[in-house]
Amino acid sequence: MLALLAAASQPENLSILSPASPSAESIKGLLILVCAITGGILVLVEGILIYALVRSRRRAGRDDAEPPQVYGSKPIEIAWTVAPGIVVFVLVLLVGRVLWEVRPDADKPPPGAKPLYVTVVGHQWWWEYRYDSYDGRELGITTANELHIPVSEPGKPPRPVYLNLQSADVCHSFWVPRLGGKTDLLPGRANTMWLQADQTGLFLGQCAEYCGTQHANMLLRVVVESPEEFERYLAEEAKPAIDPTEKTALADKNTFRSLSCVNCHTIRDKQDTRVNGTFGPDLTHLMARKTIASGMVENTPENLRKWVLSPNSIKPGCLMSGFELNEREMNSVIGYLKSLK
Repeated sequence: MLALLAAASQPENLSILSPASPSAESIKGLLILVCAITGGILVLVEGILIYALVRSRRRAGRDDAEPPQVYGSKPIEIAWTVAPGIVVFVLVLLVGRVLWEVRPDADKPPPGAKPLYVTVVGHQWWWEYRYDSYDGRELGITTANELHIPVSEPGKPPRPVYLNLQSADVCHSFWVPRLGGKTDLLPGRANTMWLQADQTGLFLGQCAEYCGTQHANMLLRVVVESPEEFERYLAEEAKPAIDPTEKTALADKNTFRSLSCVNCHTIRDKQDTRVNGTFGPDLTHLMARKTIASGMVENTPENLRKWVLSPNSIKPGCLMSGFELNEREMNSVIGYLKSLK
């Protein structure tokens, strides 16, 4: 029990009982209240049942005795009709209040707030993040699998994060338990939700709608940073890829450009606009991410080599095909990818 309580205090846990945002706090309160109401009903019903069993049990020496029979009791019938109706009415009011709290209008942020607007696109089986605007200024930044957001500090203007949720293929569901509830991403339709983190750290989540073979490994990572760190993150992500100048590095880049990688991935490069695929994740700052394969493995040169060589050995069923490269070509591709910081 002590171990479970200690784990609940860690920022990496997935417990809704350890909220780190106003909306998650509302959901936790609703859960506890609903459990208390339904638990009370359970205790009451089971108590009456046990009382009836004990009160009406067969007694020694009175085997043929029959307990009093009650037929058509209006008070009892009224009670078991009205009481459930009152319980349902109260639960509807509670759920409606929480829904109102967790579904604010993205077009009307709180006065003085510094809102961040992000478009989230679900793919099989990874996440695309398009940073649209922050505190009134346009961003135009695209990245993948790691969502960075600013923390809302006490006594300072709130920094709500409004998410525009879309799907590129099938139904997905965005869920970071400690930051908010679940919201579906549906093909041909845009849904919205909001986050507002009260503490910094890493918060993990999961696609909560079955979306195919690798649904269980469509993981979410939300990095909550101080406003200053978030500004630095935006500045770095807005930069184009570093253009290699050394002969070896330039050869590595040319090898990468000669392969079919360019059909699926984008690398923002002022000197070369041919790497502009949209089917796979944006790789402009690939090595700035902590993980690859949507949070499955750590982003190291060794894992990157395994991923390029045989993605299905790490994530069976993924839609990226492996490459039959010789040692020189593989070293060149990995060398270029390692430069994308």
